Order: sequence, then structure tokens, then C-alpha cells
Amino acid sequence: MLDSNLTAQLTTYLERVMTPIQLIASLDDGPKSAELAELLQQIAGLSDQVSYERRDDDARRPSFTIARAGSDVEVRFAGIPLGHEFTSLVLALLQVGGVAPKISDTLADQIRAIEGEHVFETYMSLTCQNCPDVVQALNAMSVLNPRIRHTAIEGGAFQDEIAERKILAVPTVYHNGELFGQGRMTIEEIVATVDTGASARDVDRLNAMEPFDVLIVGGGPAGAAAAVYAARKGIRTGLVAERFGGQVMDTMAIENFVSVPYTEGPRLSAALEEHVTQYGVEIVKAQRVCALTAAGDDGLTVVQTESGARLSGRTVILAPGARWRAMGVPGEQDYRNKGVTFCPHCDGPLFKGKRVAVIGGGNSGIEAAIDLAGVVGHVTVLEFLDELKADAVLQRKLRSLPNVDVVLSAQTTEVVGDGDRVTGLSYQDRVSGQGNTLDLEGIFVQIGLLPNTEWLRGSLELSDRGEIVIDDRGHTSLPGVFAAGDATTVPYKQIVIAMGAGSTAALSAFDHLIRTSAPAEAST
Repeated sequence: MLDSNLTAQLTTYLERVMTPIQLIASLDDGPKSAELAELLQQIAGLSDQVSYERRDDDARRPSFTIARAGSDVEVRFAGIPLGHEFTSLVLALLQVGGVAPKISDTLADQIRAIEGEHVFETYMSLTCQNCPDVVQALNAMSVLNPRIRHTAIEGGAFQDEIAERKILAVPTVYHNGELFGQGRMTIEEIVATVDTGASARDVDRLNAMEPFDVLIVGGGPAGAAAAVYAARKGIRTGLVAERFGGQVMDTMAIENFVSVPYTEGPRLSAALEEHVTQYGVEIVKAQRVCALTAAGDDGLTVVQTESGARLSGRTVILAPGARWRAMGVPGEQDYRNKGVTFCPHCDGPLFKGKRVAVIGGGNSGIEAAIDLAGVVGHVTVLEFLDELKADAVLQRKLRSLPNVDVVLSAQTTEVVGDGDRVTGLSYQDRVSGQGNTLDLEGIFVQIGLLPNTEWLRGSLELSDRGEIVIDDRGHTSLPGVFAAGDATTVPYKQIVIAMGAGSTAALSAFDHLIRTSAPAEAST
């Protein structure tokens, strides 16, 4: 199943395996089981440290376990982990084989100390760019602590389970049989939820931190660029974020990042974090900032997190980014992740053969409709304006597809459901005023972004759209506070522009530090 390139790469990776591992398969007579058996046998043939056997001891078929010989360390996959999950497979092989997960020693020790029995199940799709983060996090936890068990389940291969558990968004995680969470989650977030005492311990640790020269809020492209530029000046730099990567993690194909013809959001996000880490930046994850206090007599600006931690900086760079804009109609929140979703790449396979709608006729909406048309039964695009705003090339492609309809001047008025899942959508024709209803099972919302700035209202100047007002150097209305990226008034919300703005903000912050410290130094 693996081509020569992947085979060569995997052979190199398997040279790092230090402990013998077993691939234990549970199969039936179907073609997918035959494919899985071929894959596992091929992997086993690449290393003397890997063996294969068929036991059929798991009710899910096809599935397999990666087990560390002579121990109770194991990782399970149900389905064939290719596509975006191939990396998860490779990492599981290495980690079960004795290669330590790439996390801090502190976090690893915290995971080892978790008590009780924890059985996790993650439903994912092979086209989901957010799923590997969750799968890899839980796999790593199960390797470090055998009391934690994890099975990654490919939803397309187990449609009966998807239907029984009414799963309409991935990743969806169950913990000891109960719904644990949906959507992108970092290992820090998962551990904090399982280890109930972690939050209080973390607050004490964060409160004890010395003030930073530059404290950055946000881990997207703008925040990452600001961190690199600040740290290269040799000043103490910290970065606090709920998760690293920001909105980039929800981006599939990136083809306009200059000098890189093609990459994907999670891959770029990982590269950004690795670059920031190389400069010794203090990265504080799994913390949502909720308040900003302007500098007082001590010259320190303070940010507070929802957990109660307080971090301070001689300068602060705000790069909180943006999030998907919601429709704001009745039923939308009731059926979020029950048919209302924002990620066609992640959740599209769950709607195979079904009728769905895409809300929004810009580039994002039309790209989503094109992608979905190859998976679902039918797509209806609803655009509020009287014309599509997407690029002409995308519109031509869209109109060539036989299972896509476009409705213009359509104002969505309600999401309709049966209590468990979406069953339809109501909209009004803005020209005639006539109300209409579509029978469908999925709604993909693609109507732009909102800045994550609600927590800043009253603290500094925001535009009428909620964006942080900045000048050409990234200055905000507060001395010593700078901003960059999609949450600001900078035009054109693009990755490369956010990076440039983050770099500008860092250089401005450094300039501010020099100018404000010079008089004090001169007087001594």
C-alpha cells in the first residue's frame, strides 16, 4: 500500500525503534481488512524490531494494536490510518517503540502521575487536519501512562458507530463511554481536564513568573513572528495562548505563502512553534486571556487568564487572531456539531451521500462547496448578496459540478432540527421576501471571521468592527502595548501579512524598551 517514497521514509523512522513492538490485527473477510493486513505486513517487513500477527480479539474490524513487547503499553487504531493520520501511525510506532513523545518533562511527569482508569475513543476522518493533534496527544498519553487507553476510530469505516452515537463533527472524543469533547484540543487541554488539580498548580507556577520584557498574547502567525523577532534581540520573551497555531490550524491548502508553493495549516503551525521554541521563548499554553490592565507606576502591563493567573510584561504584543463568524440565527447554537459545522475538510466525510448547504459565496464558501461536492450527495450554496464574491476561476469550477445549486439574495433565518441533528434550513429571498425551507442534514458556515477582542473592550481603542486600532508601527492606544494580525485594523487578513505585522510589532516593542529605559540608565 505504501509507495516507494513513504516506504523509504518509514524505514528510516523505524531505525529509531529501541524496543520490539507487535502489530496485532483484528480482521474480517472484507476488502478493507485485506488492505490493512497488507499495510501491517509491509510495515513489519521494514524492521526486525516489528512483528505482525492476526488475533481477531477486537470487535472492531478492521483494527489493530501497536503493542510494546512484554509490557502493557499499547495504542489502538480502528480503520486504516492513512491520509492525515499517517503521521499519527508513524509517531505511534516510534513512541510504543521507546522514542519519547516531544513534550516537556513537566507535562510528561504530570501524565504519568494521573490516577484511575481512563478509556478514550477518538472518532476522526482521514481528511481532517485537526484530528491528528487530538489522536497524537491521546496516543502519547497512553504510551506514558498504561492506565490511559486510547483507540483512534476512522469514522468512514465505522458508519454504524457514527450513526449510533450521532456524531456529526470530528474529532469527537469519548472518555469512559461519555462524550469528552469535540474539535481541536491540545495535549495540555486534555491533561488539564483529566487532571483536575492541574489548573490550580499551573496558576501558582504562572503567578510566580518574573515580568517579561515582551509578553505576547496569541500563538498564530503574528504571535509566532513577534516571538522570534523579540527573542532574537536577546530580551526575555513570553508567549501565552490557548493553543499554538490559531486560525492556521483550520486551513487546509496554503498556496500563497511566498517561497513555499504548497503547505498545510497544521504543518505550518508545527514549523512556527518549532522555530519559536528554538529561541527559548517561554510558551504558556492552554490559557485563555480574559483581561488587560494598563501599565501602572511599575511600568508593567498585566494580562489575566480565565484560570486566575496573572502575567506581566514591560511591553505587550496582542495577537489574539480571529474565529469563524456565526450566522446568529435561531437553532444555530443548538445544532452546532450536530449538523452545523465550520470545517468542510474535517467533517465532510461524515455527510457522505447526504444533502448539505454552504453559507457564504466568498472564496472560502465556494472552495468548501467544491470540496464537498465530491463527497456529499448535493450541495446548495446560499449567498446573502446578489452575486458571488469568489474568484472567477472558483466560480467556473463550481458551476461545472452537477450536484451543486447556488441561491443568491438568500438570508438564512433558522436552522431546523429534530432535537438530535439538523434536518433543514429556512431562508428568505431578499428580493421577493418569500420564505423557503431546504431539507438537508448538514450546514457548513463560511461567512468570514470575527476578531477575538471582546475581552479588550474598555481597555484600549477598538474599531466599530471590534478590531484593535493600530498605527503603521503596531502601536495601540496604550503606551507599551502593540498589536498585530487578524484582530487588528490592518487590511487584508493573510498569513504572510500577519507575520510581517508581528515582526513590526516586536521591533516597535524593542524600540519602546530602549527609549523608556534610556533615561533611567543615563541617570545612574
